[in-house]
Amino acid sequence: MTVLRKRMLEELQRRRYSPETIRLYLTAVQQFANYFRKRPGHLGPEHLRQYQLYLLNERKLAVGSVIARTSALRFFFLKVLRRSYREIDLVYPKRPERLPVILSEEEVARLIECASTSYHRVILMTLYGTGLRREELCRLKVTDVDSQRVIHVRQGKGNKDRDVTLSPKLLEVLRAYWKWRKPKTYLFPSYQRKRSEQPITSKTVYYAVREAARRAGIHKKVSPHLLRHSWATHLLERGTDLKTIQMLLGHFNLEATTIYLHLSQRHLQSVNNPIEALPISGLGDKPNLRPRKGA
Repeated sequence: MTVLRKRMLEELQRRRYSPETIRLYLTAVQQFANYFRKRPGHLGPEHLRQYQLYLLNERKLAVGSVIARTSALRFFFLKVLRRSYREIDLVYPKRPERLPVILSEEEVARLIECASTSYHRVILMTLYGTGLRREELCRLKVTDVDSQRVIHVRQGKGNKDRDVTLSPKLLEVLRAYWKWRKPKTYLFPSYQRKRSEQPITSKTVYYAVREAARRAGIHKKVSPHLLRHSWATHLLERGTDLKTIQMLLGHFNLEATTIYLHLSQRHLQSVNNPIEALPISGLGDKPNLRPRKGA
């Protein structure tokens, strides 16, 4: 490990960044250095500008991916190299505001039914039945499942603990799963040969979801996070209030949760449009649909 890499790792650990964020930040700086074939400490503002343009225009990465790499490079130059803000030329590309596509309840049922293995089926049911993030599911321990119908999420995003309700159906499934696989530490352990038990990787969860979507014939871009969005939307449509959904999802503020108002068909269809009250008719007896000149 180089001196700079070790220093960056220590700075990230000092600030209690999650293991996944640490991995992504270190990888981003390594890729930045590889692109110019120089040590990252020898690179400067012009290299940063060129690299951002390369990511956007040549690699055509999604804006979110570019923003993540920008955050990593900003951290490296400011916190590790101790450069001043004036020395770095990093801007965050404007992120397009798009609503996530969600699955209907019928599509979720098809997805779960088409899981490639019983093990994957339990993973999908737990993802949808709790709204957990992918990394949170990977780190779940057997002791986090409370028989009082609660799942304890330890140190989720932002290093926050929270509790998620556990439905009777999912509890029954997890009990049967425990009797079958008998996990000791992690609820979903990796079964690769290692001396100590390790949790499954996020790639395993992603593969389980994508493969089930393929087998189910669902052509939407299905991911583990899409199940989280779908669960929250379905909760709202079934009458759960936004504040409770915010708490279950672990959102820092309510604004992040209000996106599900735009996704909920029940709320959209319940809108009382004021045009309904206007004393006007439709097109009339002889509608003139020809546009006027200059219109």
